[in-house]
Amino acid sequence: MGDWKKRMSSWWWWSLSSTSSSSRLLLFVAVSLIVVSGFVALMAPNTSNWVFTSNYYPWVWSSSVITSPDSSSFSSSATMTMTTDASNAEGPVSSPKENDANLDLRSRVVAVNPGEEALSDDSVLNRSSSPPLAIEPIEIQQPIEKTEPGLNITMNGLDVVMEQSLNITMTGSNVGKELSLNITMNESNIVSSINGSMALPVTLQRKHSNLERLEAGLGRARAAIREAKNENQTLGDLDYFPRGPIYWNANAFHRSYLEMEKQFKVFVYEEGEPPIFHNGPCGSIYAMEGSFINKMEVSQFRTRDPDKAHVYFLPFSVAMMVHFLYVSDSHDWAPLRQTVKDYVNLIAGRYPYWNRSLAADHFMLACHDWGPELSFTVPHLYKNAIRALCNANTSEGFNPSKDVSFPEILLPGGRTEGLLGGPSPSKRPILVFFAGGVHGPVRPVLLQHWENKDEDVQVHKYLPKGVSYYGTMRKSKYCICASGYEVASPRMVEALYTGCVPVLIKDHYVAPFSDVLNWKSFSVEIPVVEIPNLKKILMGISTRQYIRMQRRGVQVRRHFEVNSSPKRYDAFHMILHSIWLRRLNVRVHDIEVS
Repeated sequence: MGDWKKRMSSWWWWSLSSTSSSSRLLLFVAVSLIVVSGFVALMAPNTSNWVFTSNYYPWVWSSSVITSPDSSSFSSSATMTMTTDASNAEGPVSSPKENDANLDLRSRVVAVNPGEEALSDDSVLNRSSSPPLAIEPIEIQQPIEKTEPGLNITMNGLDVVMEQSLNITMTGSNVGKELSLNITMNESNIVSSINGSMALPVTLQRKHSNLERLEAGLGRARAAIREAKNENQTLGDLDYFPRGPIYWNANAFHRSYLEMEKQFKVFVYEEGEPPIFHNGPCGSIYAMEGSFINKMEVSQFRTRDPDKAHVYFLPFSVAMMVHFLYVSDSHDWAPLRQTVKDYVNLIAGRYPYWNRSLAADHFMLACHDWGPELSFTVPHLYKNAIRALCNANTSEGFNPSKDVSFPEILLPGGRTEGLLGGPSPSKRPILVFFAGGVHGPVRPVLLQHWENKDEDVQVHKYLPKGVSYYGTMRKSKYCICASGYEVASPRMVEALYTGCVPVLIKDHYVAPFSDVLNWKSFSVEIPVVEIPNLKKILMGISTRQYIRMQRRGVQVRRHFEVNSSPKRYDAFHMILHSIWLRRLNVRVHDIEVS
C-alpha cells in the first residue's frame, strides 16, 4: 500500500510539471465551478409562490419581474429557488390565450351588496389588460462546456455566455461563499445581473378557484342581459319567446332565462329528515312549498357538488313545522325558531358556504304566513339570504332587491286540472266579483261598502247555496283580490286561471315576479282608501282596454301554471328565475385564511 501511494504522488507531480500553464488554469477553473455549483444547489432557499411541472416532479419558482411595454427587450430582477416538495404542486400554468378568457378577480373579501340595482354597471366585468406570459420548464443540460477565454453553458437551447469570479473559503464545516455572475441570453436579448440567483423574464397567474369561475360566468351573463335590453331583435326559441307589454323588457327577460338554463346550479342541503325537511304540503293554500321542494329534489338545476353551485337551498317547510311542532293556540313559537336556528348551525358547521358569503347565496322558501317571522330567528337569514315568500309585505321587512315574491296557489288535489280556461270577454255579464271570509283590515271595509249593494258588484262573505265559486269567476270581468290577515292570497292566480282580470286591493304588497312582469298591463290596482269608488274606477276602463288586459292575462297565465312535471316558463321555473336574478346582484369572493 505504501509503494502504491508513492507511485501516485510521483505521477501527480510529473503531470503538473509536464502540462502547460493554460491547461492547469483550465483544470483549476473547472474543478472550482463544480464545487461551487454543488454548494449553490444545497444552500438555496426554499420559498415559493409559483408552480409548474417538469418531467419528474414540480419545480417551484419565486419571482418578482418588472417589465416594460417593449416585449422584445426588458430587464428583470428576481430571486429563483428550486425545490422538490411535491406537496406544493399545482397544475400547469395556463397559456396567454386561456388567460384572456378569465376575469381579473383580485378582490379577496366577501362582497355582498343586495341593495344594488338589478343588472348594475359594467364595473363588475373588469378584465386583465395584460395577460401574463407563459413559461416552460427549464431543464439544465450538461452544465459545463470547455471554452476559451470564458465558459459557454447551454440551457435548454439558450447559449449563455458567462464570466465569473469565485471566492471560496472552507474552514472545517463552515463554508462561506461569494458569487458574482454576469449572464447574457443571446437569443432573447436579455441581460440579467445575478448574485447567488437567476432571473426569468416571465410572470405566472395563479389558478382561479371554483367560486371565481362561477362569478366570471355570472359576469358574462350580466353582460349578455344588459346587451339584450337594448336590442330589438327577438331571440329564437322553438318553445316560447316572451313578447308584448306584459314584460318590462321581453328581450332582457328572455336572455336572462336562457342564461339561467345554461348555467344556474342549486345545491340542496341533504341534512334533515321528512316530514319537516325535504317535504311539504301539496294540496292546501300552502301547496307551493311542497310543490317547489319536491320538484327541486329532482330538478336538472340541482347539483350534488356544492363547489359548482351558485345558490344553496335550505329545504325546510314552514307549513310542516307549524303542523308538527306548534301547539294550537299556545302562541309558543320557540320550537319552530329553535328548529330553524339548529338547522342553520348544523349546515354552517359542516360546510364553509354559509360563513363564506354570510348567507348571501343561500335561500329559503315559505308560503306560510309565519315564514318571514321565523327568518328573523337567524340574523343573516333575514338580512342577507334570499327569502322566497308568498307573504311579500314591505311593511314587515320584505326587501324586493334581495327577496323573492312568489304566488300563493290553491291546488285542490295538488293539480290544476279543471281550473284553467274561461269564456271570452263578451260572455262575462258580471262587472266584478269577490267572496271570502272577513279577516284582516281590508275585507271589512270592502264588505261594508259593497256587500249586497249592487248587482254589478258581486261581493259576498259567503256564496249563496248552489252558486259555484269558480263558475262565478268565469262569468265576471274583474275579480277582487283583497288582503286578509296577510297580503298573500290565491285569488290572483285563480283569476288568471279563469280569464278574469285581477283587481288588487292590497297595501305594501310586492306582486309575484314583478321584477319581470308588468302587472299594470293585465291587472287593476286600487288603493284601500279608494274602495268606495270601486265601481266608478272599473266602469271608467274602456271596453277596448279591458279586452287588452284580459288577453294579456291569458298570455301571462303560463307563468303561474303548476305542472306535475315542470315545463319551461311555468311557476316552478319563474321562482327559480327570480332567485337567479337576485344571485346576479351579489358578488361573493373567497377569503384567504393566513
